[in-house]
Amino acid sequence: MGEATINGLIEGGKATAGPPLGPALGPLGVNTAKIIAELNAQTSAYAGIKVPIKIIVDTATKSYKIEIGSPPTSALVCKELGIQKGAKGKEEVAGNMTLEQVRNVANAADKKLYGNTLSAKMAQVIGTCESMNVTVEGTNAKEFMKKVKSGEVKLA
Repeated sequence: MGEATINGLIEGGKATAGPPLGPALGPLGVNTAKIIAELNAQTSAYAGIKVPIKIIVDTATKSYKIEIGSPPTSALVCKELGIQKGAKGKEEVAGNMTLEQVRNVANAADKKLYGNTLSAKMAQVIGTCESMNVTVEGTNAKEFMKKVKSGEVKLA
């Protein structure tokens, strides 16, 4: 018969056997409760954030593989700051991140970010802060990056 792939978006640590996963997994004859428990364990660090997931089931053997994607960097910034969303206007500031918080987000989004170094990944997080009108260490994110490029500030 082959493979069945189920893609979904779940809240970290809060998957249930209800829709959308339960009805998709049930007909495949796998242990839905076991898969849900594994999903919740693997996504618990993303509590309060929607996380992309993929479940690949071998329909012959009933074995399965779970792949957890990374939530958007902007969602991780919001979670770190305890805000709902970025600011709309240029004058409005949605929040302020410390370098430690930028590092936390870079580590959490590690799989999703490009770059070989923590500094490069932190720079991408700061770029996201700029688009959300989030300041870094009390400074406009774009201005903060100028300080990084000039060597005035070290990221990692």
